[in-house]
Amino acid sequence: MNVAIVTVGDELLAGSTTNTNASWLAARIDDRGSTVVRILTIPDDRELIADYVSRWADEFDAVIVTGGIGGTPDDITVEAVADGLERDLVVHERIRDELLEKATAFREDNPDLVDEYELNLDIDAAASIPEGATPIVTDAGWAPGCIVDNVYVFAGIPDEMQAMFEAVAGEFEGDAVARTLFTPAPEGALHDALEGVTEAFDVAVGSYPRSEGRPGRIRVRGTNEAVVEDAMAWLRARIETTEPPAADD
Repeated sequence: MNVAIVTVGDELLAGSTTNTNASWLAARIDDRGSTVVRILTIPDDRELIADYVSRWADEFDAVIVTGGIGGTPDDITVEAVADGLERDLVVHERIRDELLEKATAFREDNPDLVDEYELNLDIDAAASIPEGATPIVTDAGWAPGCIVDNVYVFAGIPDEMQAMFEAVAGEFEGDAVARTLFTPAPEGALHDALEGVTEAFDVAVGSYPRSEGRPGRIRVRGTNEAVVEDAMAWLRARIETTEPPAADD
């Protein structure tokens, strides 16, 4: 499965928020044997989000869009996804009922906060998803995510995003296999081995140079586990290897 990730938010582009969501998602998707082929960060621009969703939904097996699904005016991602897939935005009645219960419980549990601040909760807006979409509801956040065809819309807050992904993680199972070996050799000494292994085996190989206190890393990936293991054995016979650093154990 080839997956594209779109992270949405002006604050990401301004550097005021670190984009941890993309790397977290990429690692979990890779662990499940699927391949992240694009990662893009774009601003809170409804037309731009819609344009990428429209094009990438046709190009890739799955598109994840994360960020901008809360209750403030700049949270436009759900509307933009609906635009991109040419769907109407509709109030999901079950979600609306659940949000009303959440809002009531919040007011009862936080009377001082409610008295001090005027809370403007637009229940209908939060319960609106593209027509025909499947909602993704978790206890981690307020507004739901959703699945529309092959487009997955997650919250931008990391805890909420992670909970939404875990709710649908089984849909990202793929057939790719990856193995890693570590080497003290400088990257310049690996050229022949790296070129040779891709000629001898149907695998993709990535080389990541050593740094102070950390060995180099070679990652072999393919869709046939036996072929990947054979390629790893081929490399071990030609490259000096070492134990992984403690953080990678």
